[in-house]
Amino acid sequence: MIAKSHLAILAFAFAVMAGCSSSPYGPTNKVYKNHTKELASTVRKTPVNPTGQDFVGTVNFGLRKPNYVIIHHTAQNSTAQTLKTFTTPATQVSAHYVIGRDGAVYHMLNDYLRAWHGGAAKWGNATDINSASIGIELDNNGLEPFAQSQINSLVNVLDTLKRRHSIPAANFIGHSDIAPGRKVDPNVTFPWKSLADRGFGLWPDAVQTDSVPATFNQLDALRIIGYDVKNPSNAIKAFQLHFIQKEITGILNEEEQKVLFNLYKKYL
Repeated sequence: MIAKSHLAILAFAFAVMAGCSSSPYGPTNKVYKNHTKELASTVRKTPVNPTGQDFVGTVNFGLRKPNYVIIHHTAQNSTAQTLKTFTTPATQVSAHYVIGRDGAVYHMLNDYLRAWHGGAAKWGNATDINSASIGIELDNNGLEPFAQSQINSLVNVLDTLKRRHSIPAANFIGHSDIAPGRKVDPNVTFPWKSLADRGFGLWPDAVQTDSVPATFNQLDALRIIGYDVKNPSNAIKAFQLHFIQKEITGILNEEEQKVLFNLYKKYL
């Protein structure tokens, strides 16, 4: 009875947000509902032991939980365009949440399901970011500042996700952080410091009083923070985009080295 109860809960969780609404997204909501039913059916099947021995089902399990939140900008011209993109099978891209310029929040996928938002990415030792993260897309063409109403809604969503999933402050990051050289979102105007002040991400101290040791290794520091440093210039540019938000040069000047050193110590 306990195992059946757990499976029922799992099936219900897969079906959350799957209600079929009226136009314009009734048809895609129906596809969502059918897909979650297929996934629930797969989970209900008794696994086949490759050794031929009997399967022994544990009664102690639950849903996998996300451990990262990845923030993107859509690089499109409207929320409607993004919603269409994410409800078109051929695009093969999606996110859990889309937030419009006006602050409207569109929840597109259950938090426990895997969205296709990160692509080829790496953060620390994590190489399948999509399987461990929630993707949030902000309606922004990539060139403009983010509206305050949009940021207010984002903060509300982040607060809910942090509490619901116990996501560490350091694990709120951007698409450019996990895909340096390939992605540049959210753009340089994104208010990372403001979010960090609220507990979503880390931020260096306002004044770096420590001198940078002569033995300090920039790439080791970037790697410890989480960056993929196989291309050093790209890793530095991603760091500058997030934490410097001025010129993105791929080379750290003296002041930027102090910022990196200060931040690196927070990740130790």
